[in-house]
Amino acid sequence: MSDLAASPAQFRRLGETGRERIAFTLDGEELHAMLGDTIMTAVLTHRSQLRQSDLSASARAGFCLMGACQDCWIESEFGARYRACSTLLVPGMRLLTNVERPA
Repeated sequence: MSDLAASPAQFRRLGETGRERIAFTLDGEELHAMLGDTIMTAVLTHRSQLRQSDLSASARAGFCLMGACQDCWIESEFGARYRACSTLLVPGMRLLTNVERPA
């Protein structure tokens, strides 16, 4: 489990709490979000960071929130990359916050 797992939530859900709950996995931990949430919303309602930077160990939580800045890419356990701010969470998604890349 990454260091990001211990961090507190960045987002707090204030509305739309009656939508269907769906399960997903983040760094091996099963979590729940709401149907219709983006990946970013799903992750940041549980953690304060979305992922670690590709270039350093610094934490990233998205920047523009509209798909233009490339700051919110997150990977699945199967290698697929998603733009978290504009990709809807799918039930059963298996996501990783820190993927080791070869040097």
